[in-house]
Amino acid sequence: MTSIKNRDEDLKLRDGTLLKSRIWLPQGEGPWPALLMRQPYGREIASTVTYAHPSWWASNGYLVVIQDVRGQGGSEGQFKGFSQETSDTSQTHDWVRSLPECNGLLGTYGFSYQGLTQLIAEEGTYPPDCIIPAMTGLSENEHWSCEGGAFWWHLGIGWGLQLAAQKAQREKDWKAWHEIRENLESKKYLFNGHELLKKNDPEGMAYKWLNLSSSKNLQWKTYEPLNSWLKKPLLLIGGWWDPHLRGILDIFEKSTKAGGNPKLIIGPATHLQWWEGVQRTQLKFFDSHLKEKYKEIPFPQINLWNLTRNSWELSDQNKTPTWNLCSEGLASISHSEGGLVTNSVSEADCEVSLVHDPWRPVPAIGGHLSDTPGKANRFNIDTRSDVAVFTTPPMSKDLRIEGIPTLYLETKCDRESFDMFVALSIIPSEIKNAATQLSTGVLRISNFDKDRKAYREIRLQPTLATFKKGDRLRISISGSGWPAIGINPGQCQFLCAGPSPHCLVTTISLLLSNSKLKFESLISS
Repeated sequence: MTSIKNRDEDLKLRDGTLLKSRIWLPQGEGPWPALLMRQPYGREIASTVTYAHPSWWASNGYLVVIQDVRGQGGSEGQFKGFSQETSDTSQTHDWVRSLPECNGLLGTYGFSYQGLTQLIAEEGTYPPDCIIPAMTGLSENEHWSCEGGAFWWHLGIGWGLQLAAQKAQREKDWKAWHEIRENLESKKYLFNGHELLKKNDPEGMAYKWLNLSSSKNLQWKTYEPLNSWLKKPLLLIGGWWDPHLRGILDIFEKSTKAGGNPKLIIGPATHLQWWEGVQRTQLKFFDSHLKEKYKEIPFPQINLWNLTRNSWELSDQNKTPTWNLCSEGLASISHSEGGLVTNSVSEADCEVSLVHDPWRPVPAIGGHLSDTPGKANRFNIDTRSDVAVFTTPPMSKDLRIEGIPTLYLETKCDRESFDMFVALSIIPSEIKNAATQLSTGVLRISNFDKDRKAYREIRLQPTLATFKKGDRLRISISGSGWPAIGINPGQCQFLCAGPSPHCLVTTISLLLSNSKLKFESLISS
C-alpha cells in the first residue's frame, strides 16, 4: 500500500507574516474535504498525545492541515497567545478552502489551545462546516487559569514553563531551556516556577494570569464565538478529570442559546489521557457532515460516562437529594463522626474547627487539578486531623447522581485569607479502606475580615456516578490542596505559592447549622 504523502506550505498573512503548515494528502484522486488544526506546539507532533496521527485521518479520505500558529514552530512572528488568533484563524480558513486539493468543505479539530483556535474569528468570516473543539473554554479566568479564585498552581505554572521552554528553544537560549527542564523534572518549579516565568517569559499568558489572579484590578478576557459558528454542527468533547470541562459546558450552552444543536460527550479522561474509541467517534462526526454518503449517522445530544458503572449513558438530570452536614465537633479528628443527612438539622449552632498547617499541607490527589489526575483513593487523606469528613449512612437503594456538586455552608476564620478545598467521594460497601474520589473543588477567600461569619458556595467539578445500595457518599474539607493550588499564607500581601516562612497556621470554623450539599444541573436551562 502506498504511504500517505505530506508537504509543508506557507500562508502569507495580510501583514506579511508567514505561517507554516504541514499538509497530508489522501491516496487517490481529490479534491477532498479538509480537516484543520491550528496549534502552538509544532506541526510535527500534531497533538498526537491525544489524537491519531494526521496520516490516519488522511487514510480515511481527508486532506489534513496542521498549522503552526504565529510565532511558534516554523511560523514567523511573535507569539502573543489567544489575542492573535481571531484574524489568523479567518485568513487560514480562506486559504485552506482555496487549496487545489480541497473540495471547499472544512472541518476543524483539536483540544486545549487548539480547541480555542476553532472558535474565534473575525466578524463576517464564513464558518467551518463542522467543528470538534475538545477540552477548551472561552474565559481566561474561569476556564483557563483559576477555580474559585485560586490559580491552577501545578497546571498553570507547568504549562507556562512549557511555552517558555519553546520560546528559549526558538531563540537558541540553551541555558534557559535546560534550567526550565531541570526544574520541571525535579519539581522545583512548584516553588520557584513563578520566578522562572518572570525571568524567561514575562509577557507570556501564564505569568500574566498568575499576576491577575492575585490582583484587585481584574481585567480578565473572555472570547466570544460568532453566532454563525455556534449554529454549525458542533461536537464538544470533555473529560470528567479535565480542568477545562466547565469551559466545554459553557460553549454547549452558548451554542444552544444561539440556535445551534450542539452534541456533547464527556468521558473518563484527563487532559492528556483519553478513552478508547474517541478517534472513531470524531471520524464518524466528520463523515456525517463532510461526506454525502454518511449524512444520516445519528448522534445523541448528550452522552456521558458513568464513573461507577463504567458505561455510556444519556443525560438524565433527575432530582437528587439535598444533604445537610452534621457533627458534634469531631468531624476533623474522627473520619467517621461527621454525617450527611437528608432530614432537617437542628437550628442549634454546630461548629467544626479545621486547622490548616502550611508546614504539612493536605495534598491534592487525582481529580482534574492535581499532578496525578484521574481516579484516586483518598482514604488515608481523609483520616488526617486537618480534614473534616462528612459521610452519609449506607444508601437504602441505588442512587444516580449527575451534575455539579455544590456545597453551601457558613464559615469564619482567624486570618484575612484562606482556602477551602473540597472533595466528593464514594465509600463502596464491598471494599475496606476505600474512598474513591469522584470530584473536587476549591474556593479562595481573600481580603476578608477576621472572625466574621459569611456564607460560602463551593462548586465542584461536574460528575456522574451511580451509588449502589449500601454505598455511602462523603464530603471532605481541608484548608489546602497542594500542589493543585498554591498554599494560602493567610495574609494577602504574599502570593499563594509553595510553603514558605510567610505562611501562617490558619483556623477555619465550619458552621453547620445552615449547611447543605446539593447537585446543580449539568446544563443550565
